Amino acid sequence: MVDQKTNRPLVLVALVLSMFMAAIEGTIVATAMPNIVADLGGFSLYSWVFSSFLLMQAVTTIIYGKLADLFGRKPVFIIGVIIFLIGSILCGIAPTMGALIIFRLIQGLGAGAIQPIVTTIVGDMYTVEERAKVQGYLASVWGVSSVIGPLLGGIIVQFIDWAWIFWMNIPIGILGLIGVIIYFHEKVDKEKKSIDYLGSSLFFIAISALIVVFVQAGTNWAWLSIEAISLLLLFFISISIFIWQEKRAPSPMMPLYLWNNKLIVIANLATLLSGMIILGLSSFLPTYVQAVMGESAIVAGFTLSTLSIGWPISATIAGHLVLKIGFRWTAFTGGFALFVGTFLFFMLDADKGPVYAGISSCIVGIGMGLTSTTFIVAIQNTVTWHERGAATSLNMFMRIIGSALGASFLGGLLNMQLQNYYQKKGEDIEIAGTDMLLDEGMRETIPTETLASMQDGLTFALHTVYTGLFVIGSLTFVLLWFFQKVQLKKGTEK
Repeated sequence: MVDQKTNRPLVLVALVLSMFMAAIEGTIVATAMPNIVADLGGFSLYSWVFSSFLLMQAVTTIIYGKLADLFGRKPVFIIGVIIFLIGSILCGIAPTMGALIIFRLIQGLGAGAIQPIVTTIVGDMYTVEERAKVQGYLASVWGVSSVIGPLLGGIIVQFIDWAWIFWMNIPIGILGLIGVIIYFHEKVDKEKKSIDYLGSSLFFIAISALIVVFVQAGTNWAWLSIEAISLLLLFFISISIFIWQEKRAPSPMMPLYLWNNKLIVIANLATLLSGMIILGLSSFLPTYVQAVMGESAIVAGFTLSTLSIGWPISATIAGHLVLKIGFRWTAFTGGFALFVGTFLFFMLDADKGPVYAGISSCIVGIGMGLTSTTFIVAIQNTVTWHERGAATSLNMFMRIIGSALGASFLGGLLNMQLQNYYQKKGEDIEIAGTDMLLDEGMRETIPTETLASMQDGLTFALHTVYTGLFVIGSLTFVLLWFFQKVQLKKGTEK
């Protein structure tokens, strides 16, 4: 529980800095990747620079959440930030692409603690009335970082060196650490703690296997390949033993009774689905705008940045809405925005232009802001201090898994539909050749008829992806019809 000596404003500044550090890492690295590949080589390992970070973040998020419930938020946060900073230093001096991927694993190991523990500390420090507003501000950090990230990454790469996209974390992380170490105080029970080592290990193995399948299958592996089937089998065996272990453990890593709470189940399922939507848009909207509409990378960036504008604004508004109209109607409004936004993408065609795409993207961002803030505050409102870390990190975990699932499912759908289109038309075009459509210079060298066929094929395939997004958006909206009405718990644990 939070001690009265805690200086809330200074701790909040430290937490925002730490959250910004972890959030910006995803977008800033993407901008620098061409320069990193030029220096280190290893283009075939390109996707693993992102996937290794995501993998380690996914498998450790829930573990850190439980440890924070056992030993307190402060020590877990400090350890997480230190590991993240060590990973950042090593990434900047990586001599090869393989080494960079290993160092990104270390970064992800630290990042797994930052977001859930920051969100949990805010849940501890503030009453539910204050928490709704502060969590909204915290959510806006992600929106701001996704706008600033690519711009800052471009400036660093052009004028300094790509290593500084990692090393810039060091002063930010140190400030965050100082703020929490000096000004955040909590009281933790002194009795002997029981750590569920077996459950943690089984969960680590299961989710690692699942994430690797999501990353590799449909691209480097066939879904029915020996590798994919073996890892899926490993996942099902590990997760089955994990569930058995959690039922018998005195202090389970993931308290299974949380899944008996209808609000938590609906919030987590909706979070998983919305994670798929966000990944689908961020992965495929720039491709559509550049390759199908024939616009520049800057215009493509604009259409996606509107999502990052709608998200923080609506996340902040959500903090006020939940106090006026309640959790249920705020979440429902967010679900309706996701439904409308994904429907607009379902109706998207090249003639509608980038402004239409940008408006649609902004509406999806509004839906994300309204739902994500509402879910976190509602979940934290329904559990005790001793469950808050696990419950918060479980919701964060569902978004990460949703992103991985979205990348795999929608990416596989895109490749399959593109291949089917070329086969039906009798076109002798390789899917890999689609990359040429994203380069304005290369696009001009493609014969007119071939260019038209490639653009038509990509239009057809991406429309199928957006149909999938609309289905996911509709499911999210329907799910939120069943979101429970929540009574606000007054006060905060001291």
